[in-house]
Amino acid sequence: MDRLPTIEDVARAAQVSRQTVSNVLNTPAIVKPATRKRVEVAIRKLAYRPHASARRLRMRKSSTIAIRLDPMTNGISGALLDRFLHALTEQADARGIRVLLFTAADPAAEIEQIRKLRAGADVDAFVLTATFHGDPRTEWLVENDVPFVTFGRPWGANDMNNPRHLWVDVDGFAGMREATVHLIDQGSSRIGFVGWPSLSGTGDDRRRGWQAAVEERLAPGDGDLAALNLSVEDRLEDARDAVMALLESDDRIDGLVCASDTLALGAMIAAASVGRSELPIIGFDNSPVGQAIGLSSVDQTLDEVAGGALELLLGETGGDLVHRDADAGDTRHRLITPHLVIRQPLRLLAPDAGSTPTATKNAVGNHKDGKESQ
Repeated sequence: MDRLPTIEDVARAAQVSRQTVSNVLNTPAIVKPATRKRVEVAIRKLAYRPHASARRLRMRKSSTIAIRLDPMTNGISGALLDRFLHALTEQADARGIRVLLFTAADPAAEIEQIRKLRAGADVDAFVLTATFHGDPRTEWLVENDVPFVTFGRPWGANDMNNPRHLWVDVDGFAGMREATVHLIDQGSSRIGFVGWPSLSGTGDDRRRGWQAAVEERLAPGDGDLAALNLSVEDRLEDARDAVMALLESDDRIDGLVCASDTLALGAMIAAASVGRSELPIIGFDNSPVGQAIGLSSVDQTLDEVAGGALELLLGETGGDLVHRDADAGDTRHRLITPHLVIRQPLRLLAPDAGSTPTATKNAVGNHKDGKESQ
């Protein structure tokens, strides 16, 4: 027989029904001994192996984890979760685990998708991204005892160490502090920060890293931190306009650190517009666009993030969910330390007043607002 034997082949060889073969495989005690022996002989003779999906169905185990596929975006930072998804899928495959993608328009729709997938026994566990303050998804998953891990902290004082909420995240505080200290070591003494409006857990964490380094190393004067702290949406144009106004009002600024590469590129365009192309600027995410233009940036080491998420769900090796005692003291989260990548930036041409260079704009696009877990 050139093809793999099927359950129907076994049934014909043993002269029994398909259901009888299934009973021998799943509940042999209900089959008469003589019939069971005849089926077992046929199984051995044909070298039949039950299909993996059938085994998963019997065990109520799908060997599958699911993750929401974010809506399509064109922004610089939009590639971040794509890179995480690639790393997660590659490492899951090495463990014999499949990754199922699904879409949802908002958190309520995502919860409904999770409910359906879980009810159908199609998925063993879920990976969530873009966590935020008061996230209803994690509350629902905990209440319904659904295994999950998040890329992003809970961002809530009451559940940061909840043993039923597994999470992995990048230490934005450490990454931004390292970036700021690097500029200080290179001679900068008045460093601005370009970040997102509060309450952004991720953005606030990165802002604190900048502030800690400035306070420790530069002893800023009264009002300096507030004057150097810009809060804008994660759009290139917003960053460009805000940084241009800042540089025009304060010619002492000699360095900028930014909460994302999108903001950093906007800052670079602003600096070129006012004749400050040499201004040191560091971004966050180490995006492909940032790499192409020589932007220094903080790399989130997404391979480690993906590996940490899988370890929390499945243990160090293997493909079975780890069942954790809620009272046990084992670690329920991973905080990954990023690393700073320093490059020599390309010199950007100053755009016409109030415009974005066409080539840059086409390459960058607009980044969707509100990304919390990156």
